[in-house]
Amino acid sequence: MSETQGWDWETKEKLVADLNKWRKDFPVVWECIVSNDGEKISAPVRTEDDEFTVCVNGETWENTFEKLWSLKYGPDDRLICLVMNDDEWTVAVDNEMWEETFEYVWGLQFTPDGKSIAVNIHGENGYGISLNGKTWENGFVDARDFALSPDGKNTAAGIQTKSLAEGDIFGFAEGIWTVAVNGEPWKRNFLNVWGIAFSADSRQVAAEVRVGEYEFTIAVNGNTWNQTFKSVWEPIFYPHGVDVLAPVQTDGGWTLAKNGQIIWDKKFVQTWHQTFSPDGQKIAAVVTPEFGKWTIAVDGSPWYKKFGDAILPPVFSPDGRKVAAIAKENNRWTIVTDAVPWDEDFDMIWDPVFSPIGDKVVAKAEKDGKFFIVVDGKVGKRGFEALWNPIFSPDGRKLLVRAIEDGKYYRRIMTLEEV
Repeated sequence: MSETQGWDWETKEKLVADLNKWRKDFPVVWECIVSNDGEKISAPVRTEDDEFTVCVNGETWENTFEKLWSLKYGPDDRLICLVMNDDEWTVAVDNEMWEETFEYVWGLQFTPDGKSIAVNIHGENGYGISLNGKTWENGFVDARDFALSPDGKNTAAGIQTKSLAEGDIFGFAEGIWTVAVNGEPWKRNFLNVWGIAFSADSRQVAAEVRVGEYEFTIAVNGNTWNQTFKSVWEPIFYPHGVDVLAPVQTDGGWTLAKNGQIIWDKKFVQTWHQTFSPDGQKIAAVVTPEFGKWTIAVDGSPWYKKFGDAILPPVFSPDGRKVAAIAKENNRWTIVTDAVPWDEDFDMIWDPVFSPIGDKVVAKAEKDGKFFIVVDGKVGKRGFEALWNPIFSPDGRKLLVRAIEDGKYYRRIMTLEEV
């Protein structure tokens, strides 16, 4: 069942909150966020006592804090943020704090269902990861990029295994970085580690690693591919099984490799942001066929249309037949679907959203200081002060529109024709 199935798709309009009143009630109101279902709007606020808390639909949390940041709604619409009191940081979830506290905390991540939450931490034992309030037993000199497994039970991070004296290039060359999974380091060290990913079954871990001064490859569960390359980018696992896909740089240019073996014959000036179709049968990626020209390649074949400024990661339609992406040309933004750009361009645009059957594409866009919903390149009738990405109803006939007008936040259900 679609996660949006149980939402209210019948009430045409709800005035959820008057933000003008918030600005009168509090000395400072920071940037608002809204829940996925559109029923709540929240913001960090400063109280008259110079403390911080969270305001939700006009009501504040009981707890106040010395500092508060990274306020987010998780996929399950729990409201989470990072907070500090008495110089100790922790995670607050719907106004309930984790028992553990830390010297510092950052890097908030969720599982797709929102049930598990993980963060980078620094505490008495060094750097590590805390998952649902339980921190790794082992601490390290440093812990940076981390990944949270899809099942929410495991975390993996790039960690520094020992300290180096300033300027100790020989110690660095021996390798002081590896990956720790649930606090247990891989047996092999590397010069550098980045881009960590879990497999769909949450049992395998891959990372891009540097094994020599000019040699890079991918390591899976601590074991490197047999092949090395001039450079690599972040790996991902195939949706089914344990095969790994990564962009690699060869003497002929950049392309994609599966388990170390080249799978795209064509080479590019750059290749990255590889993405699988929902059924795992197709691969799309951002590529540069020639210097300064960006486009999307699907299964190794680049679109004929290229862009001079940028193109962002590809988005597949639910049925995998279409690919859309954000593109930038002459400092203007638009959406491109299967190499065909919209006629309209914008000051800024957000990720394309396909309808459930893939026949429509909508996006949030900014033009002349107002925000609009754009449907298949046609700009909506009304502009908003603030707007969040539109969401299709399960049948694809309606849109959830979460927007601010005249300082008031509204939740609306609109047909595509009404937009």
